[in-house]
Amino acid sequence: MKVKLSQDVLQANEAIAEVNAARLREAGVFAVDMMSSPGSGKTTILERTIDDLSDRLEIAVIVGDVSTTRDAERIEEAGADAVQINTGGACHLDANMIRDVLDDMELAGYDVLFIENIGNLVCPAGYVLGEAERVMVLSTPEGTDKPAKYPAMFRTCSVALLNKIDLSEALGVDDQEFVEEIGMVNPHMKVMSVSALTGEGMEEWYDWLQDGVNSMRK
Repeated sequence: MKVKLSQDVLQANEAIAEVNAARLREAGVFAVDMMSSPGSGKTTILERTIDDLSDRLEIAVIVGDVSTTRDAERIEEAGADAVQINTGGACHLDANMIRDVLDDMELAGYDVLFIENIGNLVCPAGYVLGEAERVMVLSTPEGTDKPAKYPAMFRTCSVALLNKIDLSEALGVDDQEFVEEIGMVNPHMKVMSVSALTGEGMEEWYDWLQDGVNSMRK
């Protein structure tokens, strides 16, 4: 019974996600689900992205957190529209939560919609939201074993942002080890090494985003 209930929930979620995806495509919005463990630097990456691309792209962010509006406030201070979702304990966002938010958004006014998922390396992997792409944020202090320990997260994402490479030397970390570990779990995953603090490597990320936006306009 538990297995069937779980399947029913996931199937219902996928159906709503398909509706969300269609709405976003129709509006020409490139939607990106950003996932990670807590403290990887998702919000800092978004802040820098918003600041650096403010003259090129209109960006909105749906911010998922268990509690508080702190990250949404940071996003708004950076210059983008933000909508907060507090799950009150749930460890992931789901398609129904996103549908409710999309109902109140003027989607045609945006080029990119980031969905900043709950910091968790397990639950978000199983719930599609209607996104065009999934991005995994991994930071150098977390260690190279995360892809092997949490393979579902890495297998469901097309891009990995290896953040905080400015700390690699101090930590005695070889960034190439992360690339190799990710490749063993998902050989098709594109890995970009970045520092949201210094800006190193961010241009490759911005080019990828622009390509995504262009693809929605064809």
